[in-house]
Amino acid sequence: MQSVVISLPVQEPKLLDQVRGKIRLKHYSIRTEQAYTDWIKRFILHFGKRHPRDMGAVEVERFLTHLAVNGKVSASTQNQAKSALLFLYKDKRATIFRES
Repeated sequence: MQSVVISLPVQEPKLLDQVRGKIRLKHYSIRTEQAYTDWIKRFILHFGKRHPRDMGAVEVERFLTHLAVNGKVSASTQNQAKSALLFLYKDKRATIFRES
């Protein structure tokens, strides 16, 4: 009897799941995880669901400016959003930025 091996394509975890994993690996608090993933999601949605690997410093600056001018958020709120995006972009070679 011959055995048949079926290989299924390996699907990488979704972006926010990868971010959560990286945050947990660094032992950040659950509140930080929730805040960072929320800001990253808002960033992505603000630019029409573009993947962060297709965006960069220009989009980050535009998003933070949008928060201050149109969102009228406080400086500390804007800094939290900035920290989340810095966390995301810290290492572009990470699995987060591989092609899907």
